[in-house]
Amino acid sequence: MKRHAARLGTGLIALLRVVALLVAVPIGASAQQLGLPDSVILTISSERLFNDSAFGQRVAREFEAASGELAKENRRIEQELTEEEQELTDRRPEMDPAAFRELADAFDAKVKEFRRTQDAKARALVQKNEEEQVKFIQAARPILTDLMREAGAGVVLERSSVFLSVTAIDVTEVAINRLNATIQDGVASPEEPAGQK
Repeated sequence: MKRHAARLGTGLIALLRVVALLVAVPIGASAQQLGLPDSVILTISSERLFNDSAFGQRVAREFEAASGELAKENRRIEQELTEEEQELTDRRPEMDPAAFRELADAFDAKVKEFRRTQDAKARALVQKNEEEQVKFIQAARPILTDLMREAGAGVVLERSSVFLSVTAIDVTEVAINRLNATIQDGVASPEEPAGQK
């Protein structure tokens, strides 16, 4: 009876070891199949993650277009103000000094208001760009968490902060592909192709 129990105990331990191996092997294999390193430490280039993702490229396009429009508006208004200033200068000799001073003060106030308004628009553009980057980080966090779990990693480090590492632990490309497949450009819903609304 004791021998039977000992054999059963030994058999159970052997079975548990086999099950443990079977459970452990697919995790490593699936990480490799997904293009992930089997490592407790992963690295990522957050700059590249944002810039090369569909989300980041959309944000860059929108920022560039809005900046271009603002620059065009600035040039147009500056041209108008230059013409107005020249007209005021040309009229000065024939004007009463007090009347000229009144027009000059009004013009100065107009220029200051233009600068305030355009500066506020530029700050709003930068703020919107920063808000989009925060949205991106929030959207990327669960995807990076999944990558960590699948690779069996405990930490993801910024690649530029790492003094020395093996390139194989960098998951930036995999993360970009997953972001593009899930959140796309951050505007299109995942059910429909990017660009269709």
